Amino acid sequence: MRLGKGLSGRAVLVPREQVLDMEQELDLFAAAASQGQGASGVGKSFAPLAQRMRPRNFQEFIGQQEAVGGGRFLRQMIEKDQISSMIFYGPPGTGKTTLAQMIAGMTGSEFKKLNAVAAGIADIRQIVKEADDARKFYQKRTIVFIDEIHRFNKSQQDVLLPYVEDGRLILIGATTENPFFEVNHALLSRVRIVRLYQLTDGQLVKILRQALTDKERGLGNQPITVSDEVILGMAQMAGGDARMALNILEGTASMLPLTGGEITLDMVQEILGQRVQRYDKKGDNHYDTVSAFIKSMRGSDPDAALHYLARMLAAGEDVKFIARRIVICASEDVGNADPMALVVAMNAANAVQFVGMPEAQITLGQAVTYIASAPKSNAACEGIFAAMRDVKHKNCGAVPIHLRDSHYKGAEKLGHGTEYIYPHDYPGHFTQQAYLPQELKNAHYYQPSENGQEKRLGDYLHRCWPERF
Repeated sequence: MRLGKGLSGRAVLVPREQVLDMEQELDLFAAAASQGQGASGVGKSFAPLAQRMRPRNFQEFIGQQEAVGGGRFLRQMIEKDQISSMIFYGPPGTGKTTLAQMIAGMTGSEFKKLNAVAAGIADIRQIVKEADDARKFYQKRTIVFIDEIHRFNKSQQDVLLPYVEDGRLILIGATTENPFFEVNHALLSRVRIVRLYQLTDGQLVKILRQALTDKERGLGNQPITVSDEVILGMAQMAGGDARMALNILEGTASMLPLTGGEITLDMVQEILGQRVQRYDKKGDNHYDTVSAFIKSMRGSDPDAALHYLARMLAAGEDVKFIARRIVICASEDVGNADPMALVVAMNAANAVQFVGMPEAQITLGQAVTYIASAPKSNAACEGIFAAMRDVKHKNCGAVPIHLRDSHYKGAEKLGHGTEYIYPHDYPGHFTQQAYLPQELKNAHYYQPSENGQEKRLGDYLHRCWPERF
């Protein structure tokens, strides 16, 4: 007998057999609901195809060999159940959430999932309490998976620090944004960054074929015909995103009659609309387009630069990513030939975040055409690279004594700064003196070009240091 409640709400004794029958019936209904079925068992899963086809183990997982290929560190840690805190960083549809769920299924840890958009500090503290209980009563670790961790603010990220550090929580974060820009340095120092890359067309083709033949979770029970050309077209249009590829397949399959049929490129075009027109049949992937974009700005071709900018915007590329590439190009390829290029690029990067899309495309177009049209010089870029090589590989010596800080008590007794010559006391606000360490007295890093305003800088430096410039 068990204690239950009658219709009046008063406690009554219920036979144990009746309780078991009720629990079994509830379990059946729960199982049916999880599969999207009624009590009769007729129907199909309501979960999207991309959700149903998530890999459950490494045999089903396609791609990311650099991270989880045979013998790789992360794969060994998962297989040995020795997971440490980490952040998965990569574009959408590359397997970040899938890997987290695989870890949940393949390790003996408690697994908690949060989405940074909806979760708060209270949710973290509740998981910590449950983690303490799991460790105390069941000797089990707790893995907390935080999707879109870059959306946690500094305070929320700081709350995680002590628990990640003392091992009460194994943190697995997922982000599409560069964690070095979006995640606190204190938290970054306690986790391992696992970089995931866009999938290749060939890998997406394998994923699509897997979904077409899988009778348990995919479309294998449906009489669907798809040519190799159409499957490759779907893969190319997905742009390295497995989720998008499977969504395209599911959308086109839903257009077929119940008796089945053939999926055609026209059907794919109807599902995706204009997007098909914006990707050629060669399927230029993300990195090729970005590379062409940067090289077109560097090569002073504003028309080509605008073309590749339009491709990226049409494909849904993150405008902040585009703005960062423009800022880098302004310094790396224009430099001091036109210092205003960096000003334009930085203002554009700020404006993009302020106005958002679709207006941001106008601002990006202005910055791209300015930088593509500006005179070019990589002298500053080459200069810092040359200086870094010396710092890393040479004995650079001490800072010259006359350049050392002399603003503290006792500095004069050490001779610090006593022989420093103040340039503003001389005509032209310049006088020669040694600035480099003695060991590098003949080093020469910056070589101004003859382009744009950098020629004026070079002329000035030649007047100051005729033996060097």
